This record gives sequence, C-alpha cells and structure tokens, in this order.
Amino acid sequence: MRVTEYRVVETQTVTDESLTRILNEETVKGWVFDGMTFVPNEASKRPRMAFVIFVRERAGDPG
Repeated sequence: MRVTEYRVVETQTVTDESLTRILNEETVKGWVFDGMTFVPNEASKRPRMAFVIFVRERAGDPG
C-alpha cells in the first residue's frame, strides 16, 4: 500500500531567492512540489507570507 505524505513550508520572506531556495532544498530531499499559497499584505503588493506545499509517496504498513 502506498501512502501520500504532505509537507508545508512556511516563509515570511517572499522573494524569488527565498522561494527558489525552499523549492531546491525540498526537492533534493525527495519532495515533489504540489503548490504555493500566498497571504496578501494590505499595505504592499508583495505577499506577507507564503506556504509552499510538497508531496511524496512512501510504502505504508500493510495492516
């Protein structure tokens, strides 16, 4: 049986450099990028924070 695991990485530094670093670090660990969610900032066009979501499959216990 296969089990899907999820990992969410939160960052308050929403720049291309920080998001690239998160994506590269987690994919090296075997996680697959699944999506990204941004939290808007009322005072600026730049998001206040981001959640980067990853998944991976692993073998589960058969019972």
